[in-house]
Amino acid sequence: MLKQRELHETAELYELLRHPSVFPYVRQKAASAEEYLFMTKQLIEEEQNGQTISRTIVDEWGAPIGTISIFDIQDGAGFLGTWIGKPFQGVGYNQKAKLAFLNELFFDYDFHTVFLRVREENGRSQAAALKLPYVIDAELTNPLLFEEINQGATKFRLFKIPKDLFYLTTANTQEEAEEQAM
Repeated sequence: MLKQRELHETAELYELLRHPSVFPYVRQKAASAEEYLFMTKQLIEEEQNGQTISRTIVDEWGAPIGTISIFDIQDGAGFLGTWIGKPFQGVGYNQKAKLAFLNELFFDYDFHTVFLRVREENGRSQAAALKLPYVIDAELTNPLLFEEINQGATKFRLFKIPKDLFYLTTANTQEEAEEQAM
């Protein structure tokens, strides 16, 4: 489902990234496959320096279908960025990728909060975020951060995933799955 970012997959990812339903919402807006390769090199360096963590989302056959990353890491928190290619949207990859990545962040890297900054016009991503039982609206609980991310022309919704809520909801879901399997 997730793997370390690798340069050889950038051409495939770029082709998925440039789709009109994906491109407006990605953080790394590359104008060419070469530029995306360069941006991915920078991202890999940033990960080595502890500034970001990024993974490639792969399908059942190991083909790259999108990326998931945490940016602006500060004091055990950061902003989640995810995109999945158009042919793979709506079939459950997003939820599975987030679950795996959040487990890694919270339990391998000891994050305590993951924020989601979603453009107001991106109804699809807002709906996807609100489907997750461990996501809460952070506009009232983190008003200064909400104000900070909305200083520019682009307006955002702000959500957050606290580690304790993530653990409680996913542990409960895991317990229920185990009981049903018996």
